[in-house]
Amino acid sequence: MTEIDERLEEVKAKAVVCRICELCENRTNVVFGEGNPNTPMVLVGEGPGAQEDATGRPFVGRAGQLLDQALLENGITRKHVYICNVLKCRASIIENGSVRNRPPRPQEMSACLPWLEQQLAIIKPLVIVSLGAPSANTIIHKDFRMMKERGIWYASEYAKYAIAALHPAYILRQDAETFKTARASLVADIAAARQKVLELKREAKAEQNPEPKPVEEPKLF
Repeated sequence: MTEIDERLEEVKAKAVVCRICELCENRTNVVFGEGNPNTPMVLVGEGPGAQEDATGRPFVGRAGQLLDQALLENGITRKHVYICNVLKCRASIIENGSVRNRPPRPQEMSACLPWLEQQLAIIKPLVIVSLGAPSANTIIHKDFRMMKERGIWYASEYAKYAIAALHPAYILRQDAETFKTARASLVADIAAARQKVLELKREAKAEQNPEPKPVEEPKLF
């Protein structure tokens, strides 16, 4: 276990017993995050749903399966990246005896943000992929317009570069033709993030080896 792993585990140990906001009252599990803490790429969603709350793992339902497919089409697995959410607990409401997801309240997002900030400060990713507008509002800028701004590179206080992609759950709600286009955009945005990591690594190697000689091609992970 590396120092990064150890530091992240220390933060996780505190997060799983967090009771700062009312989301703790109805959660089953805190969904802290998973993957490779030593990665150059982090994917950040909005918050856990029912299956994530039940398992304590991010993106494990149908949306997670779609995300895994989009990653795999770019030669990436969960062992290569780190996946987490802005919210660590499910935002839910009980209606007619059943538990349903609901949009998180601003105070809940604010209360949970320090956990994400600590994660990213420890991992220090080169690139962040924000999955969905709520994540982009946190990582990139307020009032993010997903349909106009996705796929564009931005500087972020949390990483050298950040890009927004459609959330897999949103893609799954589309009809057949729109689904095909939206899914392709997710694959393409992850591909762009992969290429950005390689570019940044090449730049770093070139700075370390300023002499005009062949520079070894960097690996993604």
